[in-house]
Amino acid sequence: MISDEILYTRTHEWIKKDGENSVKIGLTDHAQEELGDIVGVELPELDAEFAKEDPIGVIESVKAVSDVNCPINGKIIEINEILEETPELINEDPFGKGWVAKIELEDESELDELMNQEEYQSFIDAEE
Repeated sequence: MISDEILYTRTHEWIKKDGENSVKIGLTDHAQEELGDIVGVELPELDAEFAKEDPIGVIESVKAVSDVNCPINGKIIEINEILEETPELINEDPFGKGWVAKIELEDESELDELMNQEEYQSFIDAEE
């Protein structure tokens, strides 16, 4: 998915503004492809506070178990509970129905440290 509104981390999470003081996060399309079929998700607790790069959840696939890392400092204000019953939504719609959590944004300047689509694609290409 190519969108100027979506930003990316080096650990393959996406982040998108979702309201004035909040962002949604999820796993990138590249990450879900690398993991293969996702069979389980451990979501963060509501109101839990995380520092940037802290693991907030776990994705379990047929190939591996992988952390979901917090791309910014903030508090979890919503989780995608549907993923507990249908974790495959991350494979099917990683930027839509497969989002993981919504985080209250503490410092908007942190978004400047993330990659845009072009930078993320270059990062992926360099990894391979």
